[in-house]
Amino acid sequence: MNPFEMLIQLPLAQAQSPGGGFAQFLPLILLFAGMWFLIIAPHRKRQKAHDKMVSELQTGDEIVTSGGIYGTITNVKDDRFILRIADNTKVELGKAFVASKVGEQSAK
Repeated sequence: MNPFEMLIQLPLAQAQSPGGGFAQFLPLILLFAGMWFLIIAPHRKRQKAHDKMVSELQTGDEIVTSGGIYGTITNVKDDRFILRIADNTKVELGKAFVASKVGEQSAK
């Protein structure tokens, strides 16, 4: 056997090692589990809390938008709020753009 054939067969012999199937995917599985507990699960928890807060908003509540505008809800529709931001100034705001309710801002 010449040295060239040995170089070709060496990687093939290493790839056929016993028990390598699950052991090769273990780091990938551990990485995904770590990402789940550090990134995805806390984000889902915050999203559920935000959705609950938005669903409980009603007329007269003072809110802050994601753009930093303070206003008072004057009307609640299915997918948006009518927000009074100044005298004789009302805007329609999508429910997804409510950042928080004034007075209930959590310490972050």
